Amino acid sequence: MIVYLLTFILFVMGLYCLVAKKNVVKKVIGIVIMDYAVNLLLILVGYRRGGVAPILLKGMDRAKFTTQSVDPLPQALVLTSIVIGLGVLALMVALCIRLYEKYKTFDMSEIRRLRG
Repeated sequence: MIVYLLTFILFVMGLYCLVAKKNVVKKVIGIVIMDYAVNLLLILVGYRRGGVAPILLKGMDRAKFTTQSVDPLPQALVLTSIVIGLGVLALMVALCIRLYEKYKTFDMSEIRRLRG
């Protein structure tokens, strides 16, 4: 139960970075922290103590297999989420670089002021 609380605290830390910070790079880091917190939550939801891989082999008891096997869906979701998160991170970094090339700063208030 404490692990879920720690995951929530990690998510709130990312949300704080996203809302309270003025630096664009710090906002990107906040989004990445939130992404990692959601991935961690999905992994924790799919965890089963004493679980076995969901592969049915010859001679295995089907009743024991269904009660002890780990659900592979959260693992697949996290793997997909990691790949999508990497693509989104690359896009955000590219946008940060373009903002810096145009305005010579990462400060959002300064960018709003220079925009005119």
